[in-house]
Amino acid sequence: MLRPSKKMLFAIEAVLDIAYHAGGETVQSREITQCQGIPRRYLEQTLQQLVRAGLLVGVRGPHGGYRLARERRRISIGEIVRVVQALETAEEPFAEAPASELGKTVIRPMWTELSAEIMARLDAVTIDDLCMRAYKEGLSSRSQSALDFII
Repeated sequence: MLRPSKKMLFAIEAVLDIAYHAGGETVQSREITQCQGIPRRYLEQTLQQLVRAGLLVGVRGPHGGYRLARERRRISIGEIVRVVQALETAEEPFAEAPASELGKTVIRPMWTELSAEIMARLDAVTIDDLCMRAYKEGLSSRSQSALDFII
C-alpha cells in the first residue's frame, strides 16, 4: 500500500483546517498545530511552501496567520501533494536509487504510471469536497461556533 508522508498529511490537513474552520478569516499556525498535535516549526516550513506556491496567503501582524489564496473549490489535493513532494525531493539527496534492469524497465515505469493515475485522482478532489465531507460527518467548525445570531 502506498503511504503518504507525515508532512503530506499535515499539509493537506492544515489547508483543510484553514478552509473549514476559518470562515474567511486568517488562522494562526498555533491554532493548526494545536488541532493536529505537531510542533509549530515543523508545520511552518510547509505552510511557507504553500504560500510560495500560491495556495495560501500569509498575513503578518497581531491578527495575522494564513488564509486560502483561492476559493476552496479551486484548490485540489493534487496541488498540495505536489508542493510537499517538491519540498521532500529537495531534502532527499539521492532521489534515484540504483536499480537492476528489471527495476529500470519494468518496475519504475509501472510505478510512474500508477503515480500518474493517483495524481489524476487527487487533482479531481478539491478542498471544498473535503469540507463538504466533514460537514456531512457532522464535524463542528470553529467559525460556525463563533457566529452569534442574537438580534
